[in-house]
Amino acid sequence: MELPWTVTAAARNIHHVKIVASSVTDQWWFLLSGDRHHDNPHADHDLERKHLDECVKRGAGWIDVGDLFCAMEGRADPRRSRKGVREEHALAPDYFDSIVNHAAEFYAPYSSNCIVIGRGNHEASVLKANETDLTERLCERMTMLSKHKVNPGGYGGWVKFVVTVNTHYYALNLKYFHGSGGAALMSFDTLKVRRQAAVIPDADVVVQGHVHKQWVMPLARERLVADKAGMRVEHDVQYHVRVGTYKDEFGDGYGGFHVEQGRTPEIIGAVWMRLSLHKYSAHGRTSYKLKPDFFPIH
Repeated sequence: MELPWTVTAAARNIHHVKIVASSVTDQWWFLLSGDRHHDNPHADHDLERKHLDECVKRGAGWIDVGDLFCAMEGRADPRRSRKGVREEHALAPDYFDSIVNHAAEFYAPYSSNCIVIGRGNHEASVLKANETDLTERLCERMTMLSKHKVNPGGYGGWVKFVVTVNTHYYALNLKYFHGSGGAALMSFDTLKVRRQAAVIPDADVVVQGHVHKQWVMPLARERLVADKAGMRVEHDVQYHVRVGTYKDEFGDGYGGFHVEQGRTPEIIGAVWMRLSLHKYSAHGRTSYKLKPDFFPIH
């Protein structure tokens, strides 16, 4: 399927998605994901593959916000354990190369649908302790296998979507950040939203992972607008998204670190974002806004 969009790197952590629409009724889909922990024995590869296959069928893009790797079994990692190694890497003398090569073979068929692969704390830890950049190596190898450029991103970064309909342009800014800290048992990481809204005013959508929670929270904002129609006060919505994980650490609740810490099962999955143009009227004129809708999947 020919994709209805193209992606270019405007900077090392800013990516520009250009969409040329045939009409104002078109829709575009993007899979927001993170915390795949692909090399962990508890990672659900079948669900990953199912969702990525849906990307291909829909002509959708996928954005990963970090911790695609677990990568905790290197010699410098005090958390390493034989239980943390998948069968594919158990006897590999080159552990980090092994997890990169295996992941690249898994994701390469979906390279043309990939918008950006960000970095998480697991990749950052490996870079600090072992001086190898797993995200850079993965994107290089996916590009080599697929012959399609795969873009690495940062721990935080931006994706700017611009839709062109005839001579009109409509934009939406997505801020991604892998995440920091933990998620309290009762708040599910929602207490950070007001602070993030204050320090990321240019974002229409803020996407994070890290805490292995899945939710979507809309936050209304007051905005001062000045354009051809004059100056006025409007309000819009900034959407905050936590994408979930593909690693099931709870299992049957028998034991392990997750269970011993008194933690509960997590939602295993990701979040679909659908972009479409919505008509609105203001001050005697009709226009359109690029609006996101979100659909958590698991």
